[in-house]
Amino acid sequence: MEFSIIVVVVVAALVFDFTNGFHDTANAMATSIATGALRPKLAVLIAGVMNLVGVFVSVQVAKTISDGLVDEARITPVVIFAGLVGAILWNLLTWLFGLPSSSSHALFGGLIGATWVAAGVDAIQFGQLLSKILLPALLSPILAGVVALTATLLAYRITARAGRATVSSGFRIGQIVSASMVALAHGTNDAQKTMGVITLALITAGTLPTDAGPPLWVILTAGLSIALGTYVGGWRIIRTLGKRVTEIQTTQGFAAEVSSAAVILASSNLGFALSTTQVATGSIFGAGAGRRLASVRWGVAGQMALSWLVTLPAAAAAGAVAAYTACLGTIGVVIVAVVGVALAAGIYARSRRQPVTAENVNDAPAATPVAANV
Repeated sequence: MEFSIIVVVVVAALVFDFTNGFHDTANAMATSIATGALRPKLAVLIAGVMNLVGVFVSVQVAKTISDGLVDEARITPVVIFAGLVGAILWNLLTWLFGLPSSSSHALFGGLIGATWVAAGVDAIQFGQLLSKILLPALLSPILAGVVALTATLLAYRITARAGRATVSSGFRIGQIVSASMVALAHGTNDAQKTMGVITLALITAGTLPTDAGPPLWVILTAGLSIALGTYVGGWRIIRTLGKRVTEIQTTQGFAAEVSSAAVILASSNLGFALSTTQVATGSIFGAGAGRRLASVRWGVAGQMALSWLVTLPAAAAAGAVAAYTACLGTIGVVIVAVVGVALAAGIYARSRRQPVTAENVNDAPAATPVAANV
């Protein structure tokens, strides 16, 4: 039973990693696709490759997850499996509605809810939760927005005397580099969360020592999974960030992407498991506000902020229900797995009624509300 549940946890973690990839593709490529700097399919291919490269840059975030968020001595792989199910379902639901919510917070919420039910509230390391997750969640989009606002103002001022066609062409080339850097940063930060979860499961099963980092096979499989998910392309969320926040010009797109990459890479090296979605979204709003006469749709911002607020508690609730059921024994694990697959299939079937693809991702009217085209 122990080996079987470890296999189940690893598979569930890689499925979450895959959903993280297509859910967060927009973080790196939405602005480049919206400005025409990259063709949609080429954009997601570059993002997938750079995600895979990024997983080898650092493992500090993985250690934050595997050794600090919850008391690994008081939980089992079954609890981790339940938390992953809650995170996967929230990722799929928000993707259906085109909402750029945080995959990271869905994962944290699922683990916290499952741990709370299975081991009690004192098994959660609230100090780490506050310092490494919640505070960065509050500060990172503001910081990214301010950096992007400043970068946009400077970029327009520096290029004020240059011809519009020359500026647009130059920044379009620059976006290829800057978007690639965001994809690299996304792999460095987000893929590590799955590495951390798998490592945590191996520690709870006694396969690894308490302070172990992720083994090479964990790093490689997590990288491949998030890269494949990124290549699939989360077109619904790409549409939201690229077309519904503001009309992005190449100058703004470059500024937003450089700002996002800088904030994400810096935080990854410090071990902060921040939300790349929130950073990228903050950068896009900052870049939009940095251009004179640009129309920033703050109503869309409100919808996003609401999804950010409810992500962690909603995923925690799903993880808690899953943990309560899974802890009943083998039959409970089977029930959670079957129900999770059925709900995921239902969400996917609903999405096919009005599909968003690489061919129509830029076709949505800019003023359309987020939830209207799902």
